[in-house]
Amino acid sequence: MTRSPRRIELSPGYLLHHRPWRDTSRILEVLTREHGRLTLFARAVRGPRSRLAPVLQPFQPLLVSFCGRGDAAQLTHAERAGHCAALPPEALLAGFYLNELLIKLTTRHDPLPELYDHYDTTLAALRGGGALEPPLRLFERNLLEVLGYGLDLANETGNGAPIEPGAFYRFRATHGLTAVQADAHGALAGSSLLALAAGALGQPRELEDARRLLSAALAACLEGRPLATREVARAMVRRAAP
Repeated sequence: MTRSPRRIELSPGYLLHHRPWRDTSRILEVLTREHGRLTLFARAVRGPRSRLAPVLQPFQPLLVSFCGRGDAAQLTHAERAGHCAALPPEALLAGFYLNELLIKLTTRHDPLPELYDHYDTTLAALRGGGALEPPLRLFERNLLEVLGYGLDLANETGNGAPIEPGAFYRFRATHGLTAVQADAHGALAGSSLLALAAGALGQPRELEDARRLLSAALAACLEGRPLATREVARAMVRRAAP
């Protein structure tokens, strides 16, 4: 007996990535709140006459309908889930960085509604035009937490001693946080760790320590896979250097 294809109507989602498929179609990577990350085949959505071409844009909340099972589901409809301002030009690379993390670190068909909400909140912060670093660091922290790789930012690994704001620590993905004697090269300030735990990053030292800590933790999860958006960011910095 053949199973009828699953039909999903108007599920909240975001377009993470797309690539051409055949002459006028695309293959979409979509993050949905209720069904996780999906690959969808979208027919006849390329070209000036396509009704869906202006709808299927990244960083805009969507309602997507699709049918099918497994990795061969077909997009049947998409519409905007309300009006949102576009990301400011200076935030676009940050947005694509979020998308790349989601594509490389999430599993298809694994619903993670909490992660979807974190992504939605982070995009709202990026649209606001404020500093980019704080929302990015908090998203990285939350991503690790939801995926089961959360960092204990309140206690040392091993002895369980509480993190002290005036002390300094070293982080290794395989060993966690351990105290060091002084503010040596590569050390993380305890005050920075507690600020990250509280979601209240603001000072330059806090942001830099959070960046280094989370970069190391994410690198362990990525298992050597590079991030194209990081390479682009580094190239932009080198180009801007005198």
